[in-house]
Amino acid sequence: MPESRDRHRWERYTGVASALLLAGTIVPLLAGVIARVAGASTVADRWWAAGTVVAIVPALWWVISALRRGRAGVDLIAVLSLGGTLLVHEYLAGALIAVMLSGGHALDAAAERRATRDLRALLERAPRSARRRRGAVVRVVGLDEIAPGDILVIAAGEVVPTDGRILDSVAVLDESALTGEPLQVERAAGEPVRSGVLNAGAVFEMRATATAEESTYAGIVRLAREAGADTAPTVRLADRYAAWFLPLTLAVAAAAYWFSGSPTRAVAVLVVATPCPLLLAAPVAIVSGLSRASRVGVVVRGGGALENLGHATTLVMDKTGTVTAGRPVVTEVAAAPGTDPAWLLRLAASVDQLSPHVLAAAIVTEALARGLRPEVATEVSERAGHGVSGVVDGRRVQVGKLPDGATVPDWARPVMNRARLDSAAIAWVTVDDDPLGAVLLRDPLRRHAPRTLRRLREAGLNRLVMLTGDRPEPAREVATVLGLDEVYANQSPADKVEAVRRESDQHVTVMVGDGINDAPALAAATVGVAMGARGSTASSEAADIVLTTDRLDRLADAMDIARRSRRIAVESATIGMGLSLLAMVVAAAGWLPPAAGALLQEAIDVAVILNALRALRSGPASGRAVPVDTDELLRHFAAEHDTLRDTLATLRAVADRIAERPDAEALKALEAAYRFLVEDLLPHERAEETKLYPALAGPLGGSEATATMSRAHAEIQRLTTRIGTHLELARARDGFDPDQIDDLLACLYGLHAVLRLHFLQEEENYFVLAADERL
Repeated sequence: MPESRDRHRWERYTGVASALLLAGTIVPLLAGVIARVAGASTVADRWWAAGTVVAIVPALWWVISALRRGRAGVDLIAVLSLGGTLLVHEYLAGALIAVMLSGGHALDAAAERRATRDLRALLERAPRSARRRRGAVVRVVGLDEIAPGDILVIAAGEVVPTDGRILDSVAVLDESALTGEPLQVERAAGEPVRSGVLNAGAVFEMRATATAEESTYAGIVRLAREAGADTAPTVRLADRYAAWFLPLTLAVAAAAYWFSGSPTRAVAVLVVATPCPLLLAAPVAIVSGLSRASRVGVVVRGGGALENLGHATTLVMDKTGTVTAGRPVVTEVAAAPGTDPAWLLRLAASVDQLSPHVLAAAIVTEALARGLRPEVATEVSERAGHGVSGVVDGRRVQVGKLPDGATVPDWARPVMNRARLDSAAIAWVTVDDDPLGAVLLRDPLRRHAPRTLRRLREAGLNRLVMLTGDRPEPAREVATVLGLDEVYANQSPADKVEAVRRESDQHVTVMVGDGINDAPALAAATVGVAMGARGSTASSEAADIVLTTDRLDRLADAMDIARRSRRIAVESATIGMGLSLLAMVVAAAGWLPPAAGALLQEAIDVAVILNALRALRSGPASGRAVPVDTDELLRHFAAEHDTLRDTLATLRAVADRIAERPDAEALKALEAAYRFLVEDLLPHERAEETKLYPALAGPLGGSEATATMSRAHAEIQRLTTRIGTHLELARARDGFDPDQIDDLLACLYGLHAVLRLHFLQEEENYFVLAADERL
């Protein structure tokens, strides 16, 4: 990586040059002090004058460089003050200014090196080779030799060189470089792994799915090389303020000389006006903000993007992949009466595991998540637009559309209605030409989305707009849940660009997207933000900011960092200038000699630059940190939600069955549903009430934060008890009484609705507090 090495050499050079300049001004100052103490005043003045000359040379170069770029910056004041001290023979003041100027630049260089440390870390940890296995032979190869399909061996402590899927054992990974999360994660066989993560466990093998150049980490490294290259508008405050600060300084100095007749007073004004706070504090704060953002998984191309993000007021976002997960997940496995849904899902995954279709991948992922082991299917064939078929355990299994000539069975009609209402896709599972099941899939809302958008409103975004190519009905549903101000459906890429331009013409606008079709809109926005963890290369290249982890809440973190960095930058420059202006008035009145003024200005410089470095640290907590044991509880109950959620649909299915035909089979279905409630669901809710909610009281500020959820638990218990009473009545009468049907249906449908809402509320308000990004 020659660009990285060149940058490092330049940083070392500037660091050494800053240190030499500082030494070249400190040594004459100290030598002059020693000479003055020894009574050699003439020698002392010569030493101090020499130190002043040492600083004038680079200061003149800085002024000339600025003039070449068409910028008459405030460096000119520093040159005038140094020259003025020589003219009025205030050699000690000149030496102090020289130390102040060189020390300020040295501090700035050190602060920038520290601030860019995290960006450099991205470049330095990039892998340069990989271990490729072919047969029984493992050989180290260059990254450019890796091709999709290659089997790579990742040793302990090595960085994953490209994107792929894990082949054998569970891999323990440190993904902090990409996600900002400190906790290690485990990825099982078949799960995807991204380049740039560190193997924190034993050796594992993976199959590459991309070349190293096309991988996730390579894209992040390209962005990191560009980060910090631009100059933010806030950084240019020095030049804008110079338009009035420079003439004001000269006017005050001239007035001091005019009214007093003393050139020393004029020089004293120039000394305290030396604008190191303005020259150094704002860049340090902005670059520190870039570094801070990189630590939480946000790569910013430059200071300009960070500054614009800091005062944005409108957010425009794509739906798919931004506020939704961007990939289909299984929401329900509906099976014919007497058919085990788990068995059906295993059969479907067995034939789908050889298909590249996105719905097939979702079915296989769901089967693996449930602990099912797909079999090896034979005679597998895929017909475009119809699905996949194969033989599993001697039975012909087809997943996709219904076979030609097949009709929708009676048991599946409610399933089709639910799919239509929920905008879900259906993958029919046919075994030996008999439709035995249906898998419903949809693109779910991100758990972090509602909380993140609330945080973004708090951060200052007062207009939230969603653009989508989807139909109006599902788009409006998402907009209602998230509380958006405007939603545009059926949008083509050209429509999205036009909408973003309209918003950008009126407000500072942030556009968030992840797909190739979002790239033009990202480029049209004031600030383009790409969901880069799984987003397309086109969107990442068009964006100003890339979220390296697949979490929308990182945008809220970036907003907080941007606003804080900008506030600190302006605050540091303003305070420093205000103190300098006050010191100028005192010096003009003759109460502050040049030497004392130089010492005062030195103190001002150090104070404001240290204040600017605050941007490196975390600001006030934007989220609520939870203890480790509470984090484990959150992840435990989130996993239980994933297990229980699919069974919730049986409550509605039982209600549909009773409403259609309240016979003996319907009674058996009710008994099975009730067993689920008392054996699985209620123990889960009681455990939440007694273990999770008390643990959340501290992070959430008291038990009142979970009071509404506790009330939901009570309602779940009440409805379950009422269903149990109906079941006892039906058993006693050996069938359903017509008088109890209406109330029983109300209980079943009502409990289903309460549980769905309750699960969503817990996931969006509590489970998102967990550190594990996969929640």
